[in-house]
Amino acid sequence: MSSPEWSAYVHDTLGVPVEAAEISDRVVAHVLRSYEERLPLLPGAEAAVARIAARSPLGLASSSNKEVIERVMESSGWGSVFECWVSSEEVARGKPAPDVFLEAARRLGVDPANGAGVEDSHNGILAARAAGLRVIAIPNLEFPPSAEALAAADVVIDSLADLEPGKVEG
Repeated sequence: MSSPEWSAYVHDTLGVPVEAAEISDRVVAHVLRSYEERLPLLPGAEAAVARIAARSPLGLASSSNKEVIERVMESSGWGSVFECWVSSEEVARGKPAPDVFLEAARRLGVDPANGAGVEDSHNGILAARAAGLRVIAIPNLEFPPSAEALAAADVVIDSLADLEPGKVEG
C-alpha cells in the first residue's frame, strides 16, 4: 500500500484515533530518526546495485514515503546511481497495482516490456508483473511472498548476491 492507503487503513479499519496524515507523519519521523543511527540496507545490496547499474539504468519504485527514499538515496550515495525514484504516494494506487513501476519506467524512458523489477514482497512481485516487467523475486524471509506471487516471478533467487545482470536482462 502507499502511505496514504495504509495510514487511512490504520485510522479507519484499525480505529487508531489519530488522523491518517498524522499517523503517516509520525511513522516517517520515526523511520528517519532510526536511519540516522543505521541505514538498514540488505546484505549484498551495495554490490548488487553496482553490478546492475554498470549495465542498465536504475529506477526505484517503492512503497516508502518520498522523504524516506530521499534519505536512503542521500545516505547510501545511491542518489547518483539511480536515475529516478518514485514513491507510491506519488501515484494513484500502491502495490499490488502497477502504478509505481509504470511511473518509474516512464521517468526512465523505458518500455516496461524491456525493463525488470526486483522485488522481495508479495504485493511488489504482483505489481511488477502487472506492470509488464520481467520479475526477479528475492523472497523476504521475515514476510515471505505467497506461492501465488512467487509463481508470477520470472526468476526466483535466494539473495542479492545472486542478482546478476543476466538474470535481470533475461
